[in-house]
Amino acid sequence: MRFHRIGAALAAVMTCTAATGAFAETALKFALDWKFEGPSAPYFVAVDKGYYKAEGLDVTIDTGPGSVAGIGRVAAGTYPMGFFDINSLVKFRDQNPDKAVKAVLMVYDRPPFAIVTVAKTGITKPKDLEGRILGAPAPDGAYAQWKAFVKENGIDASKVTINNVGFPVREPMLANGDVDAITGFSFSSYFNLQLKGVKPEDITVMLMADYGLVLYGNAVMVNPDFAAANPQVVAAFVRATIKGVQDTVKDPDSAIDSVMKRNETADRAVELARLKMAIRDNIATPWVKANGFGGVDPARLAASIEQIAVTYDFKARPKADDVFTSEYLPLAADRMLAK
Repeated sequence: MRFHRIGAALAAVMTCTAATGAFAETALKFALDWKFEGPSAPYFVAVDKGYYKAEGLDVTIDTGPGSVAGIGRVAAGTYPMGFFDINSLVKFRDQNPDKAVKAVLMVYDRPPFAIVTVAKTGITKPKDLEGRILGAPAPDGAYAQWKAFVKENGIDASKVTINNVGFPVREPMLANGDVDAITGFSFSSYFNLQLKGVKPEDITVMLMADYGLVLYGNAVMVNPDFAAANPQVVAAFVRATIKGVQDTVKDPDSAIDSVMKRNETADRAVELARLKMAIRDNIATPWVKANGFGGVDPARLAASIEQIAVTYDFKARPKADDVFTSEYLPLAADRMLAK
């Protein structure tokens, strides 16, 4: 009976702790889509300023294999939460109906998917890609949208040679003239090319969002079993991450220091410029400034799924609320960004 009472008391304490939102340093592994670069600053700011710790979380942040391939890590539970492409999640859910991974925090309201080229190719618009070589890593989030981009811009895909290249050699191959254009994230390829000696004025970035795509971009995703067992943890991570984003948007010059502490070989000026580009083009969009960071427009998300369906054969097309839930978001007033 004494042991029973002790057990009941411990259970009561745990219940009370969970109810107040205080966690005894719950360990949480979080996977980024890529390397520790400028746009990853909000998560590290949340670590360094103690936002995760204040929520009772001990967050470990790891690099990722790309914004598409990493979804499988969340589905398998290798990482309870991760940061990947929601458009690829739509396809993943169709292909794996038993793995109900969901996005819980939209980060890139406008995706950084882009076609990037250099002046010497003479490519200035999508149709100019016909008769050219496009370097595209198979697991690249931007390349995953290629068919939709082709459809929206009337490109004859049979006239474009696709060269499956590795991420590390993508920009060097473009700089060397081995390919005529590449797919990539705008804020990655643009600055990576500069590091390879290409002048900024000689770089052309065609942001797919400016050429007919209504898609969203990368979002924070969660494993369904983990979310069901730990809803408070998911909500706590979302709250703390939003604070990190708010601080980063308000003062990117200070936020970049959190990245440089973890990537000492990076060029601070380049990573700061990369971060500012992501904030301007992808994070602090007019819609986000008006409606608050982290949510989605359900009608637009539904339209984006329709756009994916133009070039992807669904078995059972997911609905908007199959791939994104706002249940872990705080009130819009608590999600506003600096203007």
